[in-house]
Amino acid sequence: MATVTFIFFTILLFRSSSSISFNMPRFDPNDNNILNQGDATASVGAIELISRDTYTYRVGWATHANRVPLWDSNTGRLSDFNTSFSFTIDIMGRTPYRHGLAFFLAPVEFQIPPNSASGFLGLLNTTTIDSSSNQIVMVEFDSFKNVEWDPSDVEDHITYNGTTKNLSVSWSYRETFNSQEITSLFYIIDLTKILPEYVTVGFSAATGTNSGKHTLKSWEFSSTLDVKETRKMDAEKIRITVGVTVSMGILIAGVITGFVILRKRKQMKRNAAETMNLTSINDDLERGAGPRRFSYKDLASATSNFSDDRKLGEGGFGAVYKGYLIDSDTAIAVKKFHQGWCHDRGKFLLAYEFMPNGSLDSHLFGKKSPLAWSVRYKISLGLASALLYLHEEWEQCVVHRDIKSSNIMLDSSFSVKLGDFGLARLMDHELGPKTTGLAGTLGYLAPEYISTGRASKESDVYSFGVVALEIVTGKKSADPLKEDPGMGLVEWVWDLYGRGQVLSGVDEKLDTNFDEQQMEC
Repeated sequence: MATVTFIFFTILLFRSSSSISFNMPRFDPNDNNILNQGDATASVGAIELISRDTYTYRVGWATHANRVPLWDSNTGRLSDFNTSFSFTIDIMGRTPYRHGLAFFLAPVEFQIPPNSASGFLGLLNTTTIDSSSNQIVMVEFDSFKNVEWDPSDVEDHITYNGTTKNLSVSWSYRETFNSQEITSLFYIIDLTKILPEYVTVGFSAATGTNSGKHTLKSWEFSSTLDVKETRKMDAEKIRITVGVTVSMGILIAGVITGFVILRKRKQMKRNAAETMNLTSINDDLERGAGPRRFSYKDLASATSNFSDDRKLGEGGFGAVYKGYLIDSDTAIAVKKFHQGWCHDRGKFLLAYEFMPNGSLDSHLFGKKSPLAWSVRYKISLGLASALLYLHEEWEQCVVHRDIKSSNIMLDSSFSVKLGDFGLARLMDHELGPKTTGLAGTLGYLAPEYISTGRASKESDVYSFGVVALEIVTGKKSADPLKEDPGMGLVEWVWDLYGRGQVLSGVDEKLDTNFDEQQMEC
């Protein structure tokens, strides 16, 4: 499943006073403040603007029940308001991408136009698209480019300011891990020339020839215009402005000073803790209570100075090299991390038992000889045993969060060693799922983990199930299937099972040399 997720923080129109505000971190299906139109439906915690992934040429609206005063014709004042919201566009693993959605402001009596699906996003149609009389402002978050009207140099992301008439948008992507990936755009426009005094605010989504699911996750809104407010004297406005500006300057200076002091104190505590921790590690190594300590020189010698000829593979955290310790006549694997804790020479090195048969994925998808069914079954049982130990038999529950075929190592007898615990988290046995933030590898992630970000034993078991399907079928979970490019591995096997043809999905390399009962289990 592919999901495009956005979190938007849009700040609009900066002035004073108050009017309407609300905060909905999640949506209540019984909340009468949200009006759903078209194909939009309320669900627990969210609003499905397009609720079915099979719907094509559909439109869904979700608007607030209260009208919003945008400007006052008596005073000429324009409202400030801020809004922030988050949503997902789920393309269900298909391409091309579906049409997006829009946050819009329109006249109170505005209704869904006829024939407004597809790239019109439920707000315009062929008759109104070029009309100069349109009274609508939309912030379009598009996942499909319409060459007829989408400029080639715009990525469909926008936001606004009342005094300077500056419309601007800032956004970030929930499923990326780059904290710098927050962007904004702006456009100068006077909303009093476009919109009436009172407007409807809300969201519109549409699909065209390609279906998809559009889900609104949260919404916060506040505006500041009170049409009953009397005009203030200019001198009073100046005094208030100066007072607020000076106060804010003092407050900001105080916050910055406090932040610098707090950061320095935290750094001092962190340095002290690291010094104590390093002393403890050294003590353990000297007593032989911890893992064996190797010098950098020893590991460099064992791996021919980390020669490329010795490299076994490379992942997101570092490269792994094959080595040989002459003094103990032992083959080892040494992982050299790109970043991490440094004990010596500015590098973090980890030495562990060498796995002669490499990783499971190299046998299933590489050029090595095909694995016999008995070996595949042994690997499945070994992985299940490892999960049972992590989830139930150790003193704390360990949720791995990245179970996949490339993290399953095989020794000389094809016994399983589950590796790469860089994303693992500890949990108490009696507690339920824990919010950890989304991590792992697409194709192996449980749907509920993707939607909630809450890792659990069950999400690990789902990943185990995907690996089991790879073992049986010999197909990669994330690659398009030649049998049906529109399906992922899980959906494909589920379809075969529903048609009573599950045995037809067995890896062709096995021919008929497998145990049907074991395979179906």
